[in-house]
Amino acid sequence: MADFEPQLTKRFNVKDGHTLKGYLATGGYESLKKLFTMKPTEVIEEVKASNLKGRGGAGFPTGMKWSFVPQNTGKPIYLAVNADEGEPGTFTDRYMLFNDPHLLLEGIICACFAINSHTAYIYVRGEFYEQIQRLNAAIDEAKKANYLGKNIQGSGFDLEIYVHRGAGAYICGEETGLLESLEGKPGKPRIKPPFPAVVGLFGCPTIINNVKTLCSVPWIIANGAKAYAALGTQESPGTHVFGLSGHVNQTGYWEMPFGMPFMDFLNNYGKGVKGGKLKAVIPGGSSCPVLTAQECEDLTLSYESMKAHGTMFGTGCGIIMNEHTDMAKVLKNLTHFYSHESCGQCTPCREGTAWEDRLLKKILNGEATAKELDLMLEVADNMEGKTICVLSSALAMPVRSFLKKFRGDFEKYLVKNTVAVPEKVQ
Repeated sequence: MADFEPQLTKRFNVKDGHTLKGYLATGGYESLKKLFTMKPTEVIEEVKASNLKGRGGAGFPTGMKWSFVPQNTGKPIYLAVNADEGEPGTFTDRYMLFNDPHLLLEGIICACFAINSHTAYIYVRGEFYEQIQRLNAAIDEAKKANYLGKNIQGSGFDLEIYVHRGAGAYICGEETGLLESLEGKPGKPRIKPPFPAVVGLFGCPTIINNVKTLCSVPWIIANGAKAYAALGTQESPGTHVFGLSGHVNQTGYWEMPFGMPFMDFLNNYGKGVKGGKLKAVIPGGSSCPVLTAQECEDLTLSYESMKAHGTMFGTGCGIIMNEHTDMAKVLKNLTHFYSHESCGQCTPCREGTAWEDRLLKKILNGEATAKELDLMLEVADNMEGKTICVLSSALAMPVRSFLKKFRGDFEKYLVKNTVAVPEKVQ
């Protein structure tokens, strides 16, 4: 770690690092010199060889995703950037947009060149007002300096980038919901297939990538896939901007290669658990199955370790909970959130998320028995994998893991164990 040079956050503490002048002074747009000597297929193969995984949560190999785009349809090809960071407990993309917008633009240029796209849209969460301002300013600077527009840097490659402001809907972080919103329609996910790479924005081939995914590409192009793959682990190469929130003495975000033991990260960077001993961790945003303190003892910051522990890497932003945390009340926050954010298109999600929320409200109000706990698990089983997108699964997985691993936190509210009826949940 001592000799690690940041790739994604190197300009965060550089004066005017968000401007074109500051960006160029710190090696910005250098990858384009190599990029425009390559063939688009060579760029895709280089990203494939790096094993860069999508940083939006799913972890799908980026180069492989790009290779799915058909080049013979006669239709324009689009790139849509998912900057709608709405996953609870996740807060790193917004800092990248604010501190280094040109890095995202450079990544977009690389990706668009690889897939033969000449138009890109950055879909930004509507609340990110300052980030949107900086993105638009960066685009203006890049166009004036011929890093965007016609014949970029004499390469013969043309590209226009547009910023689209969302309206704060969590569902628009789902890639096809995002496309629907870009088209001016309600953000309701599409049935797949067809997949966006074949039939996406405006019925044309489209790639959707996360902010950190695209920001990782310029370093790969400039330094090569082999150098990138040498960082991190075999299954999780490269670096990531990891975050910590909740009961930690030092909340924040840190860039580092994959593979660090989770407890080292928590203790050395988060400065340990605040207010007591560790009880639970949601490792990558609220939709990931929760882990117990014991499960975290041999956990590492990698896709493969998270999978081996029965959870997901997700966004790489951990929510820490100490020994005094009431897990039933934590889950109530999640059931309320997901029932509120469901677009209502699919019955298992529309009814299931609301049902889970009502059941948990009944439990917390001291009006339930063990039957309601079992019913919550049954409802979760009937939600997961039964809908067009994964929003219902994003609640079903936490419900199942919370109830199975911390059942005692729920049982204390049941009628048979209640001495005094607790204050009712409104």
